[in-house]
Amino acid sequence: MGKTAVIRARVEPEIKEDLESIFSKLGLSMSEAINVFCHQAILNRGFPFEVKVPNATTKRAMEEADEISKSKRAMEEADEISKSKKSRFKNTDEMFDELGI
Repeated sequence: MGKTAVIRARVEPEIKEDLESIFSKLGLSMSEAINVFCHQAILNRGFPFEVKVPNATTKRAMEEADEISKSKRAMEEADEISKSKKSRFKNTDEMFDELGI
């Protein structure tokens, strides 16, 4: 049976880039990876992995990871701005105001 059905999904650009990088290393396209997931979901009659509500400790760890990620991105953005626009800001407060943080 030929593959004729189309599935569209919206994800954050960073997630898409990360997934494409991971799947590429596995020799898979995004479409092939989605097909693997779908086949596994059918075989398992549900998600092919455990899904559960995180406990308080896990929630705190996830929140901390999000903050670290945001901080890292802000630092990378600040670094890029710094490289492209030397001494544009009088102080770090001005820089953070421009970055929205």
